[in-house]
Amino acid sequence: MSQQSPSGGYSIFHGTMADMTFPEVMQAAADRAVVLWGLGVIEQHGPHLPLGTDVYMPSALLRRVRGLLREKGVNSVIMPPFYWGVNHVSGLFPGTFEVRPQIMVELMVDLIKSLKKDSFSTLFCVSGHGDALHNRTILDGVRRGADESGINAYFVGAPSFFQRLGIEAADPNVLPTATEVERKSRYFDVHAGTFETSSMWAVYPELVHTQILPTLKSTDFELDDLMEWRKGREHAKRKTPLGYLGDPASSDPELGARMMAEQAEIVADAIAAKVKAAA
Repeated sequence: MSQQSPSGGYSIFHGTMADMTFPEVMQAAADRAVVLWGLGVIEQHGPHLPLGTDVYMPSALLRRVRGLLREKGVNSVIMPPFYWGVNHVSGLFPGTFEVRPQIMVELMVDLIKSLKKDSFSTLFCVSGHGDALHNRTILDGVRRGADESGINAYFVGAPSFFQRLGIEAADPNVLPTATEVERKSRYFDVHAGTFETSSMWAVYPELVHTQILPTLKSTDFELDDLMEWRKGREHAKRKTPLGYLGDPASSDPELGARMMAEQAEIVADAIAAKVKAAA
């Protein structure tokens, strides 16, 4: 397998603070760079996508966001991604690692305090994983980390995303985007289906088992099916024995590239607006 891709490599450390020297980190903090942080998980993504999908995707997104922020006059650095997250829904599948929410929060708080120690003052977090408990835990970690460190910390996401989680858009640690990527499908497509597979195919083509996509039948879930699946664990395994929910056979790398580019613009616009409003 090639170790290179148009995104700059498969390493989740590529383009992050992990590849910087400590004097470079000191200079970034002195230049008032904001910190970008993707929080995902290691979990099954069907027979066609890697376990690290929810880490690879926000990593690629934030590399694009960083470039867009630079064009907008906002200096930023990317924190190495968080990948030991909460996996309530797919927890029983092989290859899915589970972490208790309280452990995730404690680790987030320590890492945010490390940013404060290095004199960074502003943090923007994005999620690469749709599990509701995982994302509520992210917000808990952001809140506590901000309270205990004094950092200005925000959880960035689409309005519909926060609405699904029951999170108020007016929460001081929440940054809703002004718009969101439109994803139209006849049936629910939320996990390793058309949209997620298309995005992975566009950015990490050699990690997608494209040869088996035509064999994967669409799940065609209605709302009742989705709600049953979201109960997680044995319910999810029974409803989606192959580990995907959607229609991966309809994936298209061009669709994935368009969605990724649009999402990066949306996130960068939200962050830039927040930074300039606080200046």
